[in-house]
Amino acid sequence: MKLGLGTAQFGLDYGVSNREGKTPPAEVAAILRVAAAHGISVLDTAPLYGDSEASLGQALAGSDRFRIVTKTPAFNGRPVGAGDVQHLRETFRQSLQRLGVASVYGLLVHHANDLLSANGEALFEAAAALKREGLVQKIGASVYTGEQIDALLPRFAVDLVQLPVNILDQRLIASGHLARLKSAGIEIYARSAFLQGLLLMSAADLPTYFEPVRGHLADLQRRLAQMGLTPLEAALRFVLGIEEVDVVLCGV
Repeated sequence: MKLGLGTAQFGLDYGVSNREGKTPPAEVAAILRVAAAHGISVLDTAPLYGDSEASLGQALAGSDRFRIVTKTPAFNGRPVGAGDVQHLRETFRQSLQRLGVASVYGLLVHHANDLLSANGEALFEAAAALKREGLVQKIGASVYTGEQIDALLPRFAVDLVQLPVNILDQRLIASGHLARLKSAGIEIYARSAFLQGLLLMSAADLPTYFEPVRGHLADLQRRLAQMGLTPLEAALRFVLGIEEVDVVLCGV
């Protein structure tokens, strides 16, 4: 199963199209049951996602049905010191405790620029130490741009990268970065498949902040209607069809 479950809205009032706020605990448990029954095996979370980790831990109750990927705290791109390394380790231990697990599948540096800051190698070495201790299988970073990927790859032996790609944002395909990552044997998790739900909204309902996108979205939706595709079908099929992508993270 190429679909994974993003869980930011399990701990935050998250998403452009989210009108109901944070997902209640009973609904989190129901979502996880349905996900497991349909072969979804990956959960993506983070300490910065409010109480998402705690909500997952409560719902999972020690179950090992899912591969969990979590993230580091944010260090705001400042020079990395010994205190930051200790904070990474302590936060990771707290993540394990909240999730109710002894180890996780992946640990990502939440902001790639933290790795690219002065002494960012210390953060990566801290993550690598957790990997050597058997507390995590794969380490890497969450990125936004091709420039970040170009800067990371020569410096860090990343196993896993999370990045944005969707039917309206094909930059990392066109630039060849997805192909480059895959040729290096790096696992690729795609996020923003729905642009926080923006791609599933009617163009007429967009907040004024997204006025520059309104015409593009309306044009896309007209073309999809002509092809007999819903926005959901098109958004999912596009990202699922990218050969280099291993997991497509979707929030619900």
